Amino acid sequence: MYTVEEFFFAGNEVRLTDELDYTMTGEYIRMAEAFSRSSYQSVYIIDYFRRNFLYVSPNPLFLCGVSQEKMMQLGYRFYQEHVPHDELQMLLDINRVGFEFYNSLPVEDRTEWYLQYNFHLINDGHKILINHKITPLALTSDGRVWLALCVVSATHHTTPGHIEMHHAGSPDFYEYNPLTRRWNLKHLPSLSEGEKEVISLAIKGCTMSETAEKMCLSPETIKKYRKQIFEKLEVHNMPEAIIVAINNNLA
Repeated sequence: MYTVEEFFFAGNEVRLTDELDYTMTGEYIRMAEAFSRSSYQSVYIIDYFRRNFLYVSPNPLFLCGVSQEKMMQLGYRFYQEHVPHDELQMLLDINRVGFEFYNSLPVEDRTEWYLQYNFHLINDGHKILINHKITPLALTSDGRVWLALCVVSATHHTTPGHIEMHHAGSPDFYEYNPLTRRWNLKHLPSLSEGEKEVISLAIKGCTMSETAEKMCLSPETIKKYRKQIFEKLEVHNMPEAIIVAINNNLA
């Protein structure tokens, strides 16, 4: 049985505890609440000093049928109860290599990076594969993460893993290979303005014919755009393309 303590190690230890100002956490919580109200995604904040959750949004995807209050009580024990046992070790490994990568960055750049990966949640006996994105929210002066913002959303993948470290605003990212234990440089696809508009309209719920009308193009041209999008994003349909575009800020 994995314990909560295993998620915390020297790499994510908060050392300058005298710098922690908990009177400021209400502002971070209000920011997370505002984000959760405008998104289907689940949001929560990790407190690495208290080794617990500072905030959990009411969005149902991450809660797995558990109330906000219960989730706050569970904290990291939630993973023990709602993640398949064979994936808990993967989460521990991601935690370790993610912080090793993060701690190798210049302190002034650390808030510009985020880590994302996929794992299963168990809800009422059913496994749901989700995308988990984590980014620093508050740091101490030595660059250690005090608070981190986590966003849980749908994923187009069908298997857990797919561990990636991204720099905000850059098409380059690093993908972690668990077999070689190396981070490999990769590149996000580049979408044309027309392709971005097709995805943006699809996100708003427009059909293919409505998209063609709004863009003053023929349905055949929209089909061509969609085909190009699927090839670039390596997906099979528009719902998958939307998920990839949202998770990677492509649209």
